Amino acid sequence: MKLTTLFYILLLLLAARGASQTTIRGKVTDVNNGILQNASIILSPEGSAVITAYGYTDDNGKFSIVVDKTGNFNLVISALSFKPVTIAVKISTEAVEINKDVVLQYEPLELNEVIINTTSPISVKQDTIVFDAKYFSQGNEQVVEDLLKKIPGLSISDDGTIKVGNQEIENIMIDGDDMFDKGYKLLTKNMPVNPIDKIEVLQHYSNNKHLKGIEKSERVALNLTLKDDFKRQWFGNTSLGYGVASDNRYEAKGNLMNFGKKDKYYFLTNLNNIGIDATGDIDHLIRPYRGNEPGGVGDDQNAQSILSINAYQPQLKQKRVNLNNAEMVSLNAIHALSSKIKLKTLGFFNSDGINFYKNSIDSYFVEGTNFTNTQNQNVRKNALTGFGKADLIYDINANVTIEYTAKFNSTKGKNTSALLFNENYLEEHLNALNQLIDHKIIFTNKFKKNSVLLISGRYINEKTPQNYGVNQFIYQDLFNTEASNVKQYSQNKMQFAGLEGHLIDRKSSGDLLELQFGNKYRNDKLDSDFVIFNENVEVSRPTDFQNNVGYIVNDTYAKVKYLTKFKRLSIFGQLELHQFFNELKQEASLEKQSPFLISPKIGADWEINKTNIIQTSYSYTPSNATILDVYSNYIHTGFRDFSKGTGNFNILEASSFLLNYNYGSWGDKFFANTFFLYTKNHDFFSTNTLIAQNYSLSKKIIIKDREFITFSSNVNRYFKFIYSNLKLLAGGSKYNFKNIVNDSDLREVRSLSVNYGFELRSGFRGFFNYHIGSKWDHSEVSTTITNSYTNNTSFLDLSFMFSPKFNIQLQSERYYFGNIDSNSNKYYFLDVEARYTVKDNKLTFTLSGQNLFNTKTFTEYLINDVNISVTEYRLMPRYLLLKAEYRF
Repeated sequence: MKLTTLFYILLLLLAARGASQTTIRGKVTDVNNGILQNASIILSPEGSAVITAYGYTDDNGKFSIVVDKTGNFNLVISALSFKPVTIAVKISTEAVEINKDVVLQYEPLELNEVIINTTSPISVKQDTIVFDAKYFSQGNEQVVEDLLKKIPGLSISDDGTIKVGNQEIENIMIDGDDMFDKGYKLLTKNMPVNPIDKIEVLQHYSNNKHLKGIEKSERVALNLTLKDDFKRQWFGNTSLGYGVASDNRYEAKGNLMNFGKKDKYYFLTNLNNIGIDATGDIDHLIRPYRGNEPGGVGDDQNAQSILSINAYQPQLKQKRVNLNNAEMVSLNAIHALSSKIKLKTLGFFNSDGINFYKNSIDSYFVEGTNFTNTQNQNVRKNALTGFGKADLIYDINANVTIEYTAKFNSTKGKNTSALLFNENYLEEHLNALNQLIDHKIIFTNKFKKNSVLLISGRYINEKTPQNYGVNQFIYQDLFNTEASNVKQYSQNKMQFAGLEGHLIDRKSSGDLLELQFGNKYRNDKLDSDFVIFNENVEVSRPTDFQNNVGYIVNDTYAKVKYLTKFKRLSIFGQLELHQFFNELKQEASLEKQSPFLISPKIGADWEINKTNIIQTSYSYTPSNATILDVYSNYIHTGFRDFSKGTGNFNILEASSFLLNYNYGSWGDKFFANTFFLYTKNHDFFSTNTLIAQNYSLSKKIIIKDREFITFSSNVNRYFKFIYSNLKLLAGGSKYNFKNIVNDSDLREVRSLSVNYGFELRSGFRGFFNYHIGSKWDHSEVSTTITNSYTNNTSFLDLSFMFSPKFNIQLQSERYYFGNIDSNSNKYYFLDVEARYTVKDNKLTFTLSGQNLFNTKTFTEYLINDVNISVTEYRLMPRYLLLKAEYRF
């Protein structure tokens, strides 16, 4: 630990040294002592056009720029209609502050003879904010995700999710074309950063071009524009890495691209066993979901799998626990077949084998019954995914478009688990398949300047068969029989058909009318067959553990929404009407139900001024049950878990109130956002559970009244004098629910979680940059007793640009757990990467060291209303990887 402390002290000393800076201040006036606002201030090395620092004068004509380099420079001060002035500036290591007041002389311009070219790091064009990549690149970025982390206002989570404030972006386009839809992580985690010229943030974004400026949209998307040198030609990169002084670690990846006017191609591949997830959440690629999207009928429909072998991952960076062997290739293209027809194709293949190791001690405290289970588990998960998608877009004319989308997905999983449970050795196996066929067509007619009619249709066929088995029989107390093993076959099969019309009409007054009508038909079939064996001989098929359920939901609906605006106040009202026709078939019984549901919603947006905006809404939402809520017999859902639904139709009701406050725009120097949501479930699904040492039986029950409160707040402040962005965050949730455990009376469970923290990221254009942060998480669960814990995660990332050819990145993390024995409640991680460019934009060598402290295990403490769990996970061991990257 002394070595660890010494290392951190050394990092901070280097940081302090690298952060020494010189400030150049001054005031710009004209010959009459008049103040000159927005005069341009540019500092460049003597004899060079490279911009070292830049700025503008404020309302008082004053300027201030910070420089972290030494040498001889030229300070150029210019303003429209004035003669520029160039001042020689010498910056030494001792310099702290330099004052330069400047007087500019008036110089009239003949505009017919002058072309004025201006460049700015950030520019705003209506709903688009443009960031010039070269001003935010620090030279150590490799893929697009690395660059986006440097853009003010964007937040990128560890899994690659990109958000603006609390809202995830819709997609990322390349020169205006979208290849990956919601699966944008495939792009950001793989595409090299060097071709990027500008990052455009598109506010009030519409996925359908005919709706731009008509619908009320709060969606945000990104568009990446390319440098001219990378347009209409083939380019890409390939890299290969292999372990140095570490066994069998490798990474191989490649990108091949051509972005022309008519055709665009992007081929990528990634193979690695170093824990890198190059795909992000594949489900976002296969099933992109957008709530209340015009033309999005069926986006919320899928067939859920019933069973999974538990491989919960701790709250660490995924690369630390993802003991993988991944092979991925994606082939993507966009073809302009004619001036009216465009074809997009996407092919994706992914094979991954993941090993997962954990040891856990689960202490149960359930209504007078106390016991402890120990588990040592080794999970091997193999998944093979093949996905194909084609989009055909036909512009009949400037205002009428037909879009057809076809998708096919097949995911085969073969999972095994070697489990030592209370000193009994068990082997689980699970063979699973997900097969999806999806067709969608959208007709859009912009029949008036501000009026659009969309008609959309959808057909989905999806099935999820699973074969599961456990080679030991630990359920003698439950089934009162002698046996050696159990098996279960199950399948959830779903067919969906939907047809929807959507009228959006923007009035000349600015009011907005939306009419929506349609029909959704969904047919689910759920089968499960649980069999007890003694060796290979069938012993029994328990009646209460078999399911053959058919569930049909036919929803005919209409929705009307009207938004009106009074100066800066917008008010909307919405009413949804649903006529359901439900059928539930179980064994020989057939039940029918025809509920009529009404769902109202009201809300308001108050733009107090350009800086302060308040959004609020209230809604009442009744909902229909799903197939996984209504089946009547038990299904094996884990080696010791069985669960079942209610066996009946269920209509649940909920009310919610939302409040959102924005101060400033997220691209401003100061931006704050606060989000609050209160939900009351008038009816909700809870559980009646029997928990024993070797098994648990859980069935759904309906309980009245549950409350849920969540809030989040974040503050972003850019400090120009240190070229750094500070982010403060706080959030939490509180909810209560009721359940029954081991034949107890109905008991109340109260849960509270609170998190808070900060991040500070620098944006120096020089030798050194840093990113530091810390976050605290407090959780508390109360029943008849109260359990709680507070954990802390901190990090310090340092970047050293010794020259344009050589840089070093250091990433360190510290984890502290408040409820684990003090000897093992702190964990430290250190990653180092050194990059040397042999030839610019051609050949680069990288030496990467991960988990250099060689932390081999990681222990996490979790609580819920029935047990306390302390789990130890095996981590990716220390390794060194030497990589060579070649760009072409």
